[in-house]
Amino acid sequence: MSRNLKDYIVIGLKGMAMGAADVVPGVSGGTIAFISGIYEELLGSISNVNFDLLKTLKQDGFKAAWKEVNGNFLLSLFIGIFVSIVSLAKAIKYLLENEPVLLWSFFFGLVLASVIYIAKQITKWNFVAILALILGSFLAYYITTLNPLVSENSSILFMFIAGAIAICAMILPGISGAFILVLLGAYKPVLAAVNDRDYKTVAAVGFGAIIGLLAFSKVLKWLFTHYKNYTLAVLTGFIIGSLNKIWPWKETLTWRTNSHGVEVPFNQQSVSPFSYVGEAELTMAIILATIGFGLILLMEKLAVKKQ
Repeated sequence: MSRNLKDYIVIGLKGMAMGAADVVPGVSGGTIAFISGIYEELLGSISNVNFDLLKTLKQDGFKAAWKEVNGNFLLSLFIGIFVSIVSLAKAIKYLLENEPVLLWSFFFGLVLASVIYIAKQITKWNFVAILALILGSFLAYYITTLNPLVSENSSILFMFIAGAIAICAMILPGISGAFILVLLGAYKPVLAAVNDRDYKTVAAVGFGAIIGLLAFSKVLKWLFTHYKNYTLAVLTGFIIGSLNKIWPWKETLTWRTNSHGVEVPFNQQSVSPFSYVGEAELTMAIILATIGFGLILLMEKLAVKKQ
């Protein structure tokens, strides 16, 4: 595939959008990759990182190995993701603490439109596809109802394992890697490590993520090759089930004290905006959800126009 500098800048921007989504516990970077039309290329490129690549590197040199792994594409994408995570971590943290309803409303609209977009990719609906969609929805919904672990363990081994598990979720549309980190009790230590430039912890998470990504991308690529429709049905279900997690209006059932002695929500459930305790900001929430929804429709139109 022949690409110019402009194409790689666009890929970098898509990476930035993925990075921004991955910082929010409830939104998946995999969803952004899918709706921006780079999902299968991403899986294919990552799964090419294997022992055969070392053979190519030894026999044909770096240039051939770089081409085999689609290096320019991956480099552009991961630079975008990295820049976004480092630059947006503080802003997202601020919005999560101060404007949660508005932030979640925007992402709710974004993810809701993604359900329609991904479901449209399924070429044939049958009993198995519908069953896969239902099972995917129930599994994702169940994950969103789990209680986060209280432990905010930040040992290097734990952070490595957390990175490996979270990255699998990050490349699955609908399942948020950041939310998996929350469930594991690793979200705050990771965010703190990024903000405090704790490179040792960041490296442990990053290395775990690389190992998890290389293994899981191969499984997903195989599923897309052999069972594309059913895989898409499960992924659509994942996104539908995950909508509970990003519903803007929540009621806190139980609280806990974090490592800084601050009381934070521990267990929450979705409620109607009319029974929400606090400022529901309904008008602004609807506007932001509509903008999020419209962005996906616009991206879809641009993708169709490009084809």
